[in-house]
Amino acid sequence: MNVTELARQLRTNTKEMLELLPQYGFDIGARAVKVDDRVAEKIKKQWKYIKRDLEEKKRLELEEKKKKEKELRKQSGETVFLPDLITVRDFAETLNMSVTQIITELMKNGILANQNQNIDFDTAAILAEEMGFNVQKKQSSNLDEKHEENKEKALEEALSQTENLERRAPVIVVMGHVDHGKTRLLDAVRRTNVIDTEAGGITQHIGAYQTIWKDPKSGVERNLTFIDTPGHEAFTVMRSRGAKVADIAILIVAADDGVKLQTEEVINIIKAAKLPFIVAINKIDKETADVQRVKTELSQKDIIPEEWGGNVPMIEISAKQQLNIDKLLDVLLLVADINEDKIQADPNLSAIGTIIESHVDKGMGPVATVLVQSGTLYKNDPLVVNGEIYGKVRAMKNYKGENIEQAGPSVPVQIVGFKVAPEVGDVLDVNKASVSEKIDIKQKQNKQTGAEKYDFAKKEESEDDEEKKKYLNLVIKTDVLGSLEAIIGSLEKLRHEEVGVKIVGKGLGNVTDADVKKAEAAGGVVIGFNVKATPIVEEIMRDNKIDFRQYNIIYDLLNWAKDELGKMLSNEKIIHELAKVKVLAIFRTDKGAMTIGGRVEEGKLEKGAKVRIKRNGLMMGEGSISQCKVGQQDMKEVPSGTECGMRFEGKERIEIGDILEIYKEEMKVREIKFE
Repeated sequence: MNVTELARQLRTNTKEMLELLPQYGFDIGARAVKVDDRVAEKIKKQWKYIKRDLEEKKRLELEEKKKKEKELRKQSGETVFLPDLITVRDFAETLNMSVTQIITELMKNGILANQNQNIDFDTAAILAEEMGFNVQKKQSSNLDEKHEENKEKALEEALSQTENLERRAPVIVVMGHVDHGKTRLLDAVRRTNVIDTEAGGITQHIGAYQTIWKDPKSGVERNLTFIDTPGHEAFTVMRSRGAKVADIAILIVAADDGVKLQTEEVINIIKAAKLPFIVAINKIDKETADVQRVKTELSQKDIIPEEWGGNVPMIEISAKQQLNIDKLLDVLLLVADINEDKIQADPNLSAIGTIIESHVDKGMGPVATVLVQSGTLYKNDPLVVNGEIYGKVRAMKNYKGENIEQAGPSVPVQIVGFKVAPEVGDVLDVNKASVSEKIDIKQKQNKQTGAEKYDFAKKEESEDDEEKKKYLNLVIKTDVLGSLEAIIGSLEKLRHEEVGVKIVGKGLGNVTDADVKKAEAAGGVVIGFNVKATPIVEEIMRDNKIDFRQYNIIYDLLNWAKDELGKMLSNEKIIHELAKVKVLAIFRTDKGAMTIGGRVEEGKLEKGAKVRIKRNGLMMGEGSISQCKVGQQDMKEVPSGTECGMRFEGKERIEIGDILEIYKEEMKVREIKFE
């Protein structure tokens, strides 16, 4: 056969073919014109294996090249500065790489993006670090960062008033690990039964309450304002916000449980906020309580009790039995007196405060809880949030639900009159009314209810689509903004290279037909957290077979999402290499099976194991070993150096001299973990 005809049939370049064939045992010269027909047939049979081997070699070479480039970058300490958002094209330019390379790396990580699409800092940083770059965040003029900075500056400036200061009630934040008894403690302090209204014993929202306690020194009654923060790890942001508006913190630790991960997190928040604090060691009535162990664990976190020479008061209490609650309040007043110069405000100014809760009520519309930090808020005052008028105070209620006409420093009030629900952590400053502008209500409402553009256009079908990341698409509706933020924050921690959660719709209030349309378009699930759907909307979901799930405990929601992602995962295949066997004889050839003889060159041959057939270094096929014999005896295992007979099951024909690679496969169920 003519070599050009052979090359045409193999769909390859003639010169390239002639250069390759000698490497695979075919004695053909570089200038050959013809090839023996029998040799040509053999080449055609072997060509698919040669091609596979070449592709594997190219892949390994490319990986080795990338590895060397990565090592060189690490050694040279090459640093790139990345902003919060960057297009794929700009990212490629920053790394001095081709756009194709970057898109390929993104696809490996389950992200499909074209050169004009944005990727966030976290994604870009992970990719850059994988490729050997040192990454630093570029100082950006991001509007959100400016917004946060402006809020903090506005609050600091507003509270910097030093004239006509009067003592105000200390604001106390109760913080600690979930189920260590924060709500039970507040229940004991307030003589109310709030804990029974909380789903599953978990505080779902930040709440603020006031109580009166008699000063043990003067006998004068004093007001104390308490902020209750959720303890589950999902509410980290809400806890840190609680710390920013407080004067004193109570770190509550269960005597039978000790210092936990969330306890450490709370300690860091308190230290960062530079808050004076006391430790309440709760549940001392339990048989398993070990107060000394708790104090030792706290001392390891640099929280030293006063009796050990430290400066942190530690009170042993039982919120359930109401033991030593009076002692705890006495110590709180003492700490407040020590920090008296910082716990002051001028009640004669226009009100300044922080939004500590925000939601949309079905009957009253947008409602927010504000902790007044300076000045006095009156009915009909303009609601100026971050320099924009959100409405005016139509009604105010205190923590007991009573209507009030005014609220002074350290007083938490629920306000009706907002056109749009403000964000938790926003600053209310009535004094800015003269320079503020009216907000774009429609734009804010769209942002609030998650009315966002979502592209459901089908991507072009390709082989890569099979490898792309699978997503659990969710439309989430909650009763309050704090819970929405907390749920989204927690779901973002459920990360895996194969699967992930995508929020395709979000908002406050009951589920609407617009939410159903979003879920239907994305093939997603509608989640209602402390909210319902109208009978008509429920009927639409049933008719369209859209999954609607309702929750009032965040644990249940997160566990469900974790399970759903787990179902989407393919099991991990683990390969255990067992042995290498050289084929010495062919005894019998049947349809789909062969009886052969061989010697175990290394490792240990096992009955039932799988086989890769290698011939002249090329992979020829696969099968399995159904029987092993040494002499006339059946064997489950054959050690190294032993000759044996084998029954091979498989389509490929084995030849004398072939090397059999013996291995076992194990399927491992993969789990989704929180990062």
